[in-house]
Formats: sequence, C-alpha cells, structure tokens
Amino acid sequence: MILVVDSGSTKTDWIAVDENGKTLFATQTLGLNPQVLSSAILRERIINNFELYQNREQVTHLYFYGAGCGVDSPQKRINKIFDEIFINANIVIKEDTYAAVFATVIPKEEAIVCILGTGSNCTYYDGENIEQRVVSLGYVLMDEASGNFFGKQLIRSYYFKTMPKKLAVEFENEYDLSPDSIKENIYRRENPNTYLATFSRFLIKHKDIPLFQDIIAKSLKRFIDHQIMQFDNASKVPIHFIGSVSHFLKDEIERALKLNNLTIGRIVQRPIDELVKYHKRLLESKV
Repeated sequence: MILVVDSGSTKTDWIAVDENGKTLFATQTLGLNPQVLSSAILRERIINNFELYQNREQVTHLYFYGAGCGVDSPQKRINKIFDEIFINANIVIKEDTYAAVFATVIPKEEAIVCILGTGSNCTYYDGENIEQRVVSLGYVLMDEASGNFFGKQLIRSYYFKTMPKKLAVEFENEYDLSPDSIKENIYRRENPNTYLATFSRFLIKHKDIPLFQDIIAKSLKRFIDHQIMQFDNASKVPIHFIGSVSHFLKDEIERALKLNNLTIGRIVQRPIDELVKYHKRLLESKV
C-alpha cells in the first residue's frame, strides 16, 4: 500500500493506492505542520484517524508533502513519528512546494509555482529541478497574501477602526474578537497561523468592498515583488498557483499579474488528486 499525503497547516489529505495505482481509500486529518505543532499533537492527529491506524502496518511507501518541512529539524521530527506509526514503510518527506510543482506542471515545463493557502510560498521549476531562493520563515515574518496574512490585516483594520462600521458589526457578529480570545489563540495555543487564516473567509466573502480590494491588491503586490520577481525570467514562464486563497482570489491574482506583465497558469485548489496522478505515472513507468 502506498500513501500519498498533502499536508497544509489547516488540513491534511491522505490517499492510499495499491501497487497498480488503484485507490484503496481517501481520508483527511487536521494539518500536520511540524513547525507549529508538538510531536504529541502530530502523533495524536494521525493515530486518531481510523483508516490510517487500521492500515498502518500495510503501508509500504509513504510520500509526505508538508508545510513546515523545508527545514531539517521539523522534517526529522515528523519523520520519527511516521517511523513509529508506519513501521513497514519507506518514508519520503518533502516540503509542500514539491506537491505544488508535481500537481501543476506538465512534464519538462518551465514554470513558477506559488502556494497561497493558510501560508504562502514560491518556487521555480526548470523542467527537472526545483529552485527556491527565499526560505520561508513562517507566518510571523513572511506568508504574504496568505490566509493568515489576510487574517492579520482584518484584525488590525477592525481594531484600528479603518473598517466601515456596518462591516465591523458584521465581523464582530461572526467572530469572537475580544482581546483575550485573540491573544490566547495567537500567543498561547497551537496553530496560530491556522487561527488567523480563519478570518480570511470574511475577506473573501466581502472581497468587492474597496477596503478589502485595497488589502488584497497590496498583499499580492508584496508577494509578487518579494517572491515571484526574484526570478529573472518571471515574465517568460507561466505562473501556477495552489491553494484555497488562490482559488477564491483568481480574478484578483490575474489582475495583479497582468500589471506586472506576468502570465497566469493553472490554479489548483486541492493538489492531492493531481499529486496522486503524478505518483500513478511513476508506478506505471516502473512496470
């Protein structure tokens, strides 16, 4: 049994296939970002899933693509947990940018691939190899134009009273915006990035409001300037996007790219299905 896993900070998609590429089961757990979660919570989220726990000894290969796995220390930590659970599996762990590339590019295609979900990232693919020039430092210092980045802007707008009053009332009716609740979730609980990203749904819901259009446009400009434009040939290759934020802000992304003479490529909201197709092709090539 082969497990293909795409993990963000919010959720993790798991699909099991047999050696012929036939799907055996698909399931989902909460996110497994080892940079923001303890080993105990990571392990709990896996073993509490019935299908994963029941089939743990049948797994022979596990391909895990995850947010927070671009640094050695958290990658080794989650690898240790997988070793303890999937005791018969050969385990391969890569950061989520690889999943984004494998889910969007066609063979031998040169492209820039961006992730806009709970967090954000950007990488270049030359048709064979991946190049990432900016190492992500996470939600506090980076993650521009991501769900958690937009969440921060909405909370700031509400507290600095730049949000229109009618909209602010709706915002406070939809979320617990008390200072105690916000500080508790950001500074004391697990997954502060995921918590912040929950507010982005409000921005997407009301994205046509001028204030939110301005927040979106400025955030996308920062992402383009800091991430996409680091590559000299950015204007010569398609730019693909992965993630829920990119899916719901497709028009705004296309508009921002055009302003910079850049070409939008494919937008994939949920990469796991395309990722499984990629691994099925690898299985077929070995037959």
